Amino acid sequence: MPDIMRQAGAKLVEVGTTNRTHLADYADAIGARTALLMKVHTSNYVISGFTNSVAVAELGELGRARSVPLAVDLGSGSLVDLTRWKLPREPTVRESVVAGADLVSFSGDKLLGGPQAGLIVGRADLIARLRKHPLKRALRVGKLTLAALEPVLALYRTPEFLAERLTTLRQLTRPAAAMQDQALRLRPVVQHAVGDGYEVSDAPMFSQIGSGALPVEQLPSHGLAIRTATGKRGGLDRLERLLRGLPRPVIGRAAEKTLWLDLRCLDASDEAEFVAQWGKLGQ
Repeated sequence: MPDIMRQAGAKLVEVGTTNRTHLADYADAIGARTALLMKVHTSNYVISGFTNSVAVAELGELGRARSVPLAVDLGSGSLVDLTRWKLPREPTVRESVVAGADLVSFSGDKLLGGPQAGLIVGRADLIARLRKHPLKRALRVGKLTLAALEPVLALYRTPEFLAERLTTLRQLTRPAAAMQDQALRLRPVVQHAVGDGYEVSDAPMFSQIGSGALPVEQLPSHGLAIRTATGKRGGLDRLERLLRGLPRPVIGRAAEKTLWLDLRCLDASDEAEFVAQWGKLGQ
């Protein structure tokens, strides 16, 4: 990004402080050469405690009063209100546009649930200027990405079915009871595969959402807890390496001398393959 800004002749003027930013900070920084106001969503980290940030609506009003466009980087790309599924609230793209953002950039994957890509929406004249820039041609997505993105976006036309049809949302809303039943089915399979040197139990745990915009939010989950019979860590390191080396790697989380396998993202349709892979362990 610094290289791109230098090529464009742009200068970034930071406003406010790490944890507190007010509308006056933006207003005081606007000068004769100010070309854009920008608000960036925190991604992969959280600032908590004594904090303050400026709402998009306030920045949009300031931008219009000073004839300076406003760009908002949302990061996650949430297109619907997640609270309807009892998930943490994230600002949506539509809300940002309605609030006064002239350009909104967001991810095509993460909470949106599609392929890795970046999207920009907003004022037609500003989008037209972006399309003419040489970087747009260099960074534009290919046909395969577009082919994957289009059907995902089409799912949002019927939001009432999203929790069933959109993989990301289906996994985020999966009941812990369903994962517990799955853990009970898979525990003897895994125990047989790892042998007497390990103890496998079904256990409650938490899934960390991540997705850039929700880095620390957790959901109740269930899965398998694997410990060595001796209580030593060395055997877990070996098991982790074996699992990562499978044709379809199995990734767990090591903590408290335990390898935790969260089953949230293991669909029922993938169970047979999951079971078959444990038979290949150590081969």
